Amino acid sequence: MANSVFLPNYTIGTDAYDAIGAICHTFGTKVAVIGGQTALEKSIDKIKASLAKTDFILTDVQVYGDDATYEHVERLQATPTVQEADFIFAVGGGRAVDTVKTLAERMAKPVFTFPTIASNCAPNTAVSVMYKATGEMDGLFFLNAPPKHCFIDTEIIAEAPSVYLWAGIADAISKEYESAFSSRGKTLAYTDALGVQVAQNSADRLMAYGKDALDSCTENKTSFALEQVALDILMTTALTSVLVDNDYNSNAAHSFYYGSTVVEGCESHLHGEIVCYGVLLLLTMDGQIEARNRLYDFMRRVDLSVSLEQIGVKNEEEVERILDKALTTVDIACSPYPITKELYKQAIADLEAYHQTQS
Repeated sequence: MANSVFLPNYTIGTDAYDAIGAICHTFGTKVAVIGGQTALEKSIDKIKASLAKTDFILTDVQVYGDDATYEHVERLQATPTVQEADFIFAVGGGRAVDTVKTLAERMAKPVFTFPTIASNCAPNTAVSVMYKATGEMDGLFFLNAPPKHCFIDTEIIAEAPSVYLWAGIADAISKEYESAFSSRGKTLAYTDALGVQVAQNSADRLMAYGKDALDSCTENKTSFALEQVALDILMTTALTSVLVDNDYNSNAAHSFYYGSTVVEGCESHLHGEIVCYGVLLLLTMDGQIEARNRLYDFMRRVDLSVSLEQIGVKNEEEVERILDKALTTVDIACSPYPITKELYKQAIADLEAYHQTQS
């Protein structure tokens, strides 16, 4: 059976949107722009200025909703101005982009992404993380291919609250560790091996440039460090995600995050923040203590959460609920050894003990 691989593409820079006409012209003339409320406020003038230089017709500018739910997808799918469009621009952060990606896939329309924050790799992946109206994870929606192109305006990224870049760094760090762990001991086909290899050393780059990139974002200035970090967050992780079998795409760190969605105290913490705590658990569980301690030190330097208390988990009953949910996810199905509740609990206990020695 034939195997087709579609890789994400990008344009990056303060003038990235100037490339819209040259890149999108083969896909039609009518475009609907859908995204987050704040994201649209920050980007729509630049998008319209670029569209004004083309013969494209803007059919609608619409807020996607408030979360990546199928209810929002169905509402948008029934909107005449969206139906009229030849292609769609997805603008904003992960949940806005995932909603529009799912919408575009269901409507068989090309989708282009415009990340206004660098918080995760959603703008370039062929999967959407969907949620229930309660905020609990609802599952994964798989696309046939990633978005056609990603337009990364570094000025908009730099002007966004630095907390999103902070969470993006944390989320991106997981890709190297989880893909290597999931694929360990397996005989990998070319594409899988390439995907795992793409992520190697990305954690070191993120830790090397992370603090400077965050400082740039705090000052609302573009910089070399900011661009490097944005590319690792938005592109490196996405390339791995697109290339590898989904079995090798994530593991115990993401499972822990999905588990945390059932605990109210975790709701105020961003995806990447909890995922990165989950990486500490994975490295502890796997006996990679030197790597764990190096990551722990970096996380402390940039104020990422390194304990249960810091991510909003208050007691043992909440830990049980998180782990019960985590163990139902597909992320841990492909591991070099079975991931059990007991392994999670021991890793949590060991990490908490180490944290106490560092406090």
